Amino acid sequence: MENNIKISTEGGYIDHKEILIQPEELNNYKPGEVAILCTGSQGEPLAALSRMSNGNHKYVKLKPDDIVIFSSSAIPGNALSISKIINKLCLNGVSVYTNKSLSGLHTSGHANEEELKLMIRLIKPKYLMPFHGDYRMLKHHANLGIECGIPKENTFVLKNGDSLDLVNHEITKGESMPGADVYVDGNRIGEIGGAVIRDRKIMANDGILVVIINVDMKKRELLIKPNITTRGFIQVNENEELIKKIENFAENIVKEQLKDPHATFAIIKSELTNGLIPFINDLTGRKPIILPVILDIKKEAKVEVETL
Repeated sequence: MENNIKISTEGGYIDHKEILIQPEELNNYKPGEVAILCTGSQGEPLAALSRMSNGNHKYVKLKPDDIVIFSSSAIPGNALSISKIINKLCLNGVSVYTNKSLSGLHTSGHANEEELKLMIRLIKPKYLMPFHGDYRMLKHHANLGIECGIPKENTFVLKNGDSLDLVNHEITKGESMPGADVYVDGNRIGEIGGAVIRDRKIMANDGILVVIINVDMKKRELLIKPNITTRGFIQVNENEELIKKIENFAENIVKEQLKDPHATFAIIKSELTNGLIPFINDLTGRKPIILPVILDIKKEAKVEVETL
């Protein structure tokens, strides 16, 4: 926004430079003498308007008799964040005006169709590759180029990761490259497996449930009832009846598997996980991550631990 104002001033579109003031000069004027141009009409959390609505802007403190005008249209997908900003502004008593079909408040920063055609006719490009925007917008821009005389085979509508090869002044579509999101995981930057992300989402929403099983694999016996502990799922002390149901269900699964002389640790853990997930979901409507821990207790009191 600052660059736009600078360019408009240097280009002569803003004649009276004296009407522009710096944010730190706001307190030198009465509220009715100042119009503030700011970013944040799409609900961006760190933009100036968002900080004003939260009351933590460095220079601007909104008052009940202030007016906020959204001279923009909501970008698809931003409606929820914009509504949150508007609600916060209204809670501050501010009068809010938004763009509607008949209000004429919206001033687009993008070129319209005729301006794009003019640009193409002036530049007369051999190739056209639109970028920035939804696919439908890119496609429509490419069609404008075809209307202006660019051969269809010389227009390219690319997706993230697609490439163009320029060889001997000729452009052709090249190979696609990985274009997925890159996550920053602590100090490590790089690809994180989909399974890891999925598990993190499950733990964030439904928590984790640990089932500790003490068995004597040599005698094929369950030594004590399964021990259940959870994190982020339920409070064990406040849900004793539910915990007992889960313990009994897990006990039955383990005993049934121990009857099979070929059942290994891996098989028992798999059966516990596959059995407990639908059982717990039916009881609670949630699907926590199930982490079975099997302790093989032998006569000589040696303990072998098997975990996921």
